[in-house]
Amino acid sequence: MADHKDAGRDLARLVVLGVGRLEETGDPWEPYQLLDADGSVVVPAAEFLAELQARDKSVSTLRSYGNDLLLWWRWLAAVGMPWDRVTTAEGRDFARWMQIADKPARPHWRKQDGSQPGASRRPAKAAKPAAGAVNPVTGKAAPGRKFAASTRAHIETVLRLFYDFHLEAGRGPIMNPFPLDRSRRSGRAHAHRNPLAPFKRERTGRYRPKQPKRIPKRIPDEQFNQIFAGLKYHRDRALLAFYVSTGARAEELLDSLQDDVHPGDQLISVTRKGSRAVQELPVSPDAFVWLRLYQEEIWRKGAPRGRRHPLWLTLRRPFRPLAYPAARAMFTRAQQLPGSNWSIHDLRHTGAWRMAQDPEMPITDVQWILAHAHLSTTQLYTTPDQNEVIASALAHHERRARRGPALSSAPPAAGYNPDSLGVLFGRPS
Repeated sequence: MADHKDAGRDLARLVVLGVGRLEETGDPWEPYQLLDADGSVVVPAAEFLAELQARDKSVSTLRSYGNDLLLWWRWLAAVGMPWDRVTTAEGRDFARWMQIADKPARPHWRKQDGSQPGASRRPAKAAKPAAGAVNPVTGKAAPGRKFAASTRAHIETVLRLFYDFHLEAGRGPIMNPFPLDRSRRSGRAHAHRNPLAPFKRERTGRYRPKQPKRIPKRIPDEQFNQIFAGLKYHRDRALLAFYVSTGARAEELLDSLQDDVHPGDQLISVTRKGSRAVQELPVSPDAFVWLRLYQEEIWRKGAPRGRRHPLWLTLRRPFRPLAYPAARAMFTRAQQLPGSNWSIHDLRHTGAWRMAQDPEMPITDVQWILAHAHLSTTQLYTTPDQNEVIASALAHHERRARRGPALSSAPPAAGYNPDSLGVLFGRPS
């Protein structure tokens, strides 16, 4: 019935406006609130976020799930459908819209009031690459106008969990608009599985897109050295040295305190993203050299010094903890000269690849340092990347060219008939 009712919905002309917002409250009991177009709190989303908090999800997870719900609420406002009256037709159309339509334009926060910016005396910035353009240095594509497959898969999972939660509480529609795959809903998960085979992901959503298996991209040593040489401050050099030697995530390292550093043991304590367990990670000696230079420099400027103060601070007064957007902007500015577009997370991939390529370091040790739940995730860093495969193939062609044409076989010894030898050993006469 719903398919016939919504058959006339024109998704090509659908305009999704940026109504509502996800607001950070600063309240530990409710870190984020989803507000509708009128500025009122969306109660179903607030209940779902409270459920996630009770499941011991991190604040960053609440923010990620809240942004997905915000996009869904904006889409529902565009089609004029309440959240508790949707059917699988809305789930299907939403999946089609994310697959084909462009992402809604997001205005800059300075221009959200509609005012025109005045004349600026700052020098003009370099032009941004076109959407989806491939960087010639790194081979990585810039963010495109379409939703990435990973983004669509994440949104589909979040919305399915959202409606599963309300269905269990007896609220919302009578069925989940984002159901599981028809071929896997009736059977038991992992039925008739070979005990020697790994578990497969059988709980797949009906509208979940297929994601290509990607190999983590690492920063080549020559490019890393070029970026490192272009840094201006000791803090930035120390931060990059810690990133690439520990393989820690960006937020894990930025949340460190001054008491977490142990130079005598070459260790630093970080709080893991998922489990939030404190883990000590080994660090290279040169990272501590840059760290000491940075600390002496910033302490002379009057920065706070103490065990419970943040380790990474801004370089100007008032001294504040270094946030991820500032660290990302620093790393982006350092790549303007080489013209690359590496991300901070690529530093983690680079450190993991260096450790995984060491024949004297067990892969299980690398798994422990990276805090991977499955060894198969760590084994991705043993797979050669595109540059290595191309270099190996070109070297193969060069060796064949130096070898020259294949030499003909030597004639048989005296007393042997060549025709008889051909019949005996299968060689042409």
